[in-house]
Amino acid sequence: MPGTIPSMLTPERAAAMRAAGLWHDRTILDDLDRHLAERPERLAIIDHNSMTGRESRLSYGDLGRRVERIASGLAALGVGRGDVVSWQLPNWWEFTALHLACMRIGAVSNPLMPIFRERELRFMLKLAGARVLVMPRSFRGFDHAAMARGLRADLPDLAHLLVVGGEGEEAFEALHDEAQPHDQAAACALFARSRPGADDVVEILYTSGTTGEPKGVMHCSNTLLSNLDPYIRRLGLGERDVVLMASPLAHQTGFLYGVMMPILLGCPVVLQDIWNAGRAADLIRAEGVTFTMASTPFLADLTTVAEARRPDLASLRIFLSAGAPIPSAVARRATENLGATIVSAWGMTENGAATTTLLDDPPERACETDGVAMDGIELRIVDDGGRDLPPGTEGRLLLRGCSNFVGYLKRPEMYGVDAEGWFDTGDLARMDAGGYIRITGRTKDVIIRGGENVPVVEVEGLIYQHPAVAEVAVVGMPDPRLGERACAFVVPRPGQSLSLPELVAFLETHKLTRNYLPERLEVVEQLPRTPSGKIQKFRLRDTAKALASG
Repeated sequence: MPGTIPSMLTPERAAAMRAAGLWHDRTILDDLDRHLAERPERLAIIDHNSMTGRESRLSYGDLGRRVERIASGLAALGVGRGDVVSWQLPNWWEFTALHLACMRIGAVSNPLMPIFRERELRFMLKLAGARVLVMPRSFRGFDHAAMARGLRADLPDLAHLLVVGGEGEEAFEALHDEAQPHDQAAACALFARSRPGADDVVEILYTSGTTGEPKGVMHCSNTLLSNLDPYIRRLGLGERDVVLMASPLAHQTGFLYGVMMPILLGCPVVLQDIWNAGRAADLIRAEGVTFTMASTPFLADLTTVAEARRPDLASLRIFLSAGAPIPSAVARRATENLGATIVSAWGMTENGAATTTLLDDPPERACETDGVAMDGIELRIVDDGGRDLPPGTEGRLLLRGCSNFVGYLKRPEMYGVDAEGWFDTGDLARMDAGGYIRITGRTKDVIIRGGENVPVVEVEGLIYQHPAVAEVAVVGMPDPRLGERACAFVVPRPGQSLSLPELVAFLETHKLTRNYLPERLEVVEQLPRTPSGKIQKFRLRDTAKALASG
């Protein structure tokens, strides 16, 4: 359809998903409109903005009115069907409102992680052809607005920069200023004409791949909602739950389960923009939070707080941990002190949560496995020739299912889905006889630090530019809190030396995201190689593991 972004979704796949009862041709607007009609007074978002110190408590009616004005404002700026609106916002109410506003006018949401800086943003915004960029004036002491202004000369498609907390023409607040005239009838007519179909691309999220070039993962409403429906059923969530989301909303975890899922449920979401376990405990107590989802470091931190403040977390029913396997010690401490059911899960930006443990599983399942497939998801463990392997054998993890993505933006050649619909996840795993999997490694050259992917090839490419570096290989080093940290093995040029502070300072001059910086440097005489010359990274990972435990 004109005005929509091309995807890899085939009519055959769509027909098969509908025939299986997995796709229902809904969008998030159907649920929002239902709440606006039936209970507009119900609490939707509790927002704690650490930059202003203000709290916002929005009912569905409040949210709906702001979404209507923002959507109309974006349309007045020339945004239409299939246009990309990008934003780099913390966990504030404006994030959710922007996605819903984009849905109202058929635009495509492109959230960007707040940690990204010039290098990443320049590539991402240019590839997406973003028409509008929304930024905070500042966040955590960094001037995002100034950074965005500095990028505009390199982004010919970017027509407008809007700043939350900005002034003049940049002020995002002007879009939802209730003191300004607003033609509601015209807005409703516009929304009716622009409403996206359930197969239209509505979300682009960037993920780092083995090439070092971020890939824009595309989803439609059918793929997103077909993940949420079985997730909600499996965890027994309902309208009486209260969700805490401290994971970034610009990560698929935050987007699916902090932006979209509460609207499906019609329950409140509590947004935390800067992680602090003590503050999280305060919010859990004050708001009666029953559910949260985050990576292992969040679980470890909250467990430490719970050891002294367990009564404050009495309402918390489920903590779902994903992004990296839960260390056994953390799982045991969490089970003993949080008083909540600890659920382990595995998923990707490309498909959302694909496996979880079950609520009635023995507690050890959460630290021994990454769960069993969700409804609508099929998994296989295969060898390098694509042949199925017996239970308990490590192999490549393949996935096929309803929530699998519909392609990488402008990169159809990278869509690793075969003719039968199987997607090579790039992970290595074992599967037991009951279907529970355990992620054992990655075929992708990516480090996962605190649930976030570090694009190794990109980091190595920058390190190679240092005048003292002859060769480099970056691998993951085990870390009890973050899962992994980046360890750089460097062979220096003759007569040269290099220290970690010098390397970090060099990478910072290239505006590399701080989370991607190596946190250990090992200077070596040579890198281990195969007879053909390929670096044996498995040997370096073994060395890094020994260094971490030494």
